[in-house]
Amino acid sequence: MDTAVTGTDVLFILLGAIMVFAMHAGFAFLEVGTVRRKNQVNALVKILVDFAVSTVCYFLIGYGVAYGVDFFVNAAVLSGSAQAVGYSFANNGYDLVKFFFLLTFAAAIPAIISGGIAERAKFWPQLAATAVITALAYPFFEGIIWNGNFGFQEFLEGMFGYGFHDFAGSIVVHAVGGWIALGAVLFLGARIGRYRKDGRVIGIPPSNIPFLALGSWILCIGWFGFNVMSAQAIEGISGLVAMNSLMAMVGGILASLVVGRNDPGFVHNGALAGLVAVCAGSDIMHPLGALATGGIAGALFVYAFTYCQNKLKIDDVLGVWPLHGLCGLWGGIAAGIFGLEALGGLGGVSLTVQILVSLLGCAYALIVGLILYGAMKFTIGIRLDEQQEFEGADLSIHKIGAYPEEDLR
Repeated sequence: MDTAVTGTDVLFILLGAIMVFAMHAGFAFLEVGTVRRKNQVNALVKILVDFAVSTVCYFLIGYGVAYGVDFFVNAAVLSGSAQAVGYSFANNGYDLVKFFFLLTFAAAIPAIISGGIAERAKFWPQLAATAVITALAYPFFEGIIWNGNFGFQEFLEGMFGYGFHDFAGSIVVHAVGGWIALGAVLFLGARIGRYRKDGRVIGIPPSNIPFLALGSWILCIGWFGFNVMSAQAIEGISGLVAMNSLMAMVGGILASLVVGRNDPGFVHNGALAGLVAVCAGSDIMHPLGALATGGIAGALFVYAFTYCQNKLKIDDVLGVWPLHGLCGLWGGIAAGIFGLEALGGLGGVSLTVQILVSLLGCAYALIVGLILYGAMKFTIGIRLDEQQEFEGADLSIHKIGAYPEEDLR
């Protein structure tokens, strides 16, 4: 029976890992549909290579930073069929597929950042940033929240009665990614021609709405693996998580449809805003609370994206700071509101803790983004030169466009 249960858990979390891995195709096509045609190849290559770099760095360093586990032992021990001093791996390679699952979360951070810095960032410096983020910056915070490192969660429980609740990463993944991206975008500056000296804002429309929509659909589907499979064992699976994810997604769609005045970009990103926000409390909210959480997130995204682009003049191409940074922050706080028993939730959460740690997590991520990208800007450089940006990242970096036959004319 033990073997059967472990084997089932392996399959369960492996399917979750595959679903979240597939979300990276969603990140890619969301970016492909949003950027101009001359930057579509770069979007596809960035997301794929970022995942590869993330895998190596998280395997060699990051997972150990977060969970105190390394894989420098023979395969028999790794698979659980043999023992070694100082190592304890479960049967059937459960810990290996758990690594795969958590890796897909870590790799989401550079995928998020990619959308904000699109169309003008250098390729190799961004890969260097990915290495630092997935080896050190993200695992450090991940370990504090999800593994209880440094006794922080224990301190919160002693002080407030409850630790910080982030079931599937509204703060740990999305807010961290979004606020690091803000630091990167600030140091990169706006795309050429985006903002005129006379104060005018020049619109740059998406290149392909169907690709943008495809990216959103892929992300929405994969998100049910992202949230539901965060239980990490078959006995912990909950239909409540699935229902709340669904309701938050729907809330985000409807709110962004109304507030965004039928704009397809807002509608498809509104679905993602709702899903980002519900991650933290998807296991403790009532479905109506999840609907409200998603609806507020959808409206927040539209308002924040518009204000960020037109008033603050921050050229965040895909709006990853409003989508992941601000909606992630809202999600961490929302878990402390709609997770309360008084509002139909399961309880076991403190609004004070949720607000405090959510803000601390965002501040940490912003500081990381400013230090990392600031240091690279003043040393190796992070932006394409004017001619390269004009030609597009596809030809400047990869020497081929998304439609090569057109380059022959």
